[in-house]
Amino acid sequence: MTDFGENLFKGTAKYYSRFRPLYPASLVRYIIDRFSLDGKGQMLDLGCGTGQLTCRFSDWFESLIGIDTESEMLQEAMHLSRECRVENVEWFHGDLDSYKQVHNNNNFRFVAIAKAFHWMDRHKVLDTLYEMVSYGGGVAIIDNYSPNKELLPWQKKVNEVVQHWYGNERRAGNTTYTHPTISHEEIIANSTFDLELYSLPAYEQLWTIESIIGHLYSTSYGTKRFLGDNVPLFEKHLAKELYKFNNDGVFKEQIQLSIKLAVKNY
Repeated sequence: MTDFGENLFKGTAKYYSRFRPLYPASLVRYIIDRFSLDGKGQMLDLGCGTGQLTCRFSDWFESLIGIDTESEMLQEAMHLSRECRVENVEWFHGDLDSYKQVHNNNNFRFVAIAKAFHWMDRHKVLDTLYEMVSYGGGVAIIDNYSPNKELLPWQKKVNEVVQHWYGNERRAGNTTYTHPTISHEEIIANSTFDLELYSLPAYEQLWTIESIIGHLYSTSYGTKRFLGDNVPLFEKHLAKELYKFNNDGVFKEQIQLSIKLAVKNY
């Protein structure tokens, strides 16, 4: 397991809460229907970030737990939950193992891991979660990672400008990042859970130059601190290039979200 250090997402939380696209309502509806959620039981959001997805399920569980290793993310999550008047959520700073050390809680109906599973020791996490998930429940690995997807021209240009200012290596904390070669599907299939796959209908995401830059700053590899004093130059360069594609600075993307379920059947 790669040690990315304690600063993997340092300085990204305020951009994460503002510029990460919200998950579509169709995702929430699917999970509610698949697990017959009725307002009872508990949910765990592992790698919860700033808590946008956690709070979406507040009406469907008696209590919710959001766990993240980044304290800045959890500060934003606490602010969001107060703003949305979500009172049945607890935020925990740490990882799954540290949570288990202080909480004897082994009865979650549903666990969400949204765009975070690739940072974890995936085999170990699923082994641990199997003891914590109730029968009939499961874990949803949610992401839109698609390495073979053809990028739109404006997205290719964004990547070119990012590489110019950030370098060719994808930095991650105190090291660099490469995506796991073994798929999430294979990890689940080789676990004690049963594997189910589902893809949501594609939906359109609108981007502005501000949100493109803000989203970049929300990522581990695009954190603003990597730019140092070059922030204004980078932003000016990227905006100039993007306006060449569209004078109004608005761009569209079709997003295909996949859900990989690890189900604990009876």
